[in-house]
Amino acid sequence: MPEWSLAKLLEGMHNDIQQRLSTARTVLAHPGTKGDASEKIWLELLQKYLPQRYQADSAHVVDSKGKFSDQIDVVIFDRQYSPFIFDFEGKKIVPAESVYAVFEAKQTIDAGLVKYAQEKVASVRALHRTSLPIPHAGGTYPAKPPIHVLGGILTFESEWKPALGESLLKALNASDETSRLNLGCVAAHGIFSYQDATKSYDFIPENRPATSLLFELISRLQNSATVPMIDIKAYAAWLAPEIDLK
Repeated sequence: MPEWSLAKLLEGMHNDIQQRLSTARTVLAHPGTKGDASEKIWLELLQKYLPQRYQADSAHVVDSKGKFSDQIDVVIFDRQYSPFIFDFEGKKIVPAESVYAVFEAKQTIDAGLVKYAQEKVASVRALHRTSLPIPHAGGTYPAKPPIHVLGGILTFESEWKPALGESLLKALNASDETSRLNLGCVAAHGIFSYQDATKSYDFIPENRPATSLLFELISRLQNSATVPMIDIKAYAAWLAPEIDLK
């Protein structure tokens, strides 16, 4: 009887994602259809393998002041401590406080698409986020500062040769802190990650980039701990001006 192999299991996970992304790129004719398929593939990976405290979906993000982000391909958000979400006919809107990470999912990567992803990430990070003190048995913990929202891009191929080289670095560095991409995957070549300690990017050629991206993302989510306690009354104030929420 053949024995289990962790290496083969992880390789199989990546091969499945890479093959599906490759099929979407080569078989589907319409660019919009290709894009929808890529987004769906990445979402299914995250929905299947992220811990259950996280949820991944395509969504808009809204803050308590009524400002909305752009449409985001992949939003990773909290469902354990965030009670508020709007879902109508598959269109989701999640509160800014619940968001851990946002990604754009594309077929390929180039300078224009990096800039596009940076703008999408910035539209989420610019939103206002509330945070309340947290009551506990012995008293009250002070309000937790909002966590840093991770941002990134997920693709199958690259328009650059080499895929992880100076052209990609130049595009990534053409950003400020609000729009910076922290993580990215080019499934046919490797991943990139921004290191806060050195304020620089690491490019990591990988045989199994999709799996590596998943593990790196989970590690960073663990370091983010838990989202702050949302001020639900700040959102409820939009129900009607005459409601007294005091």
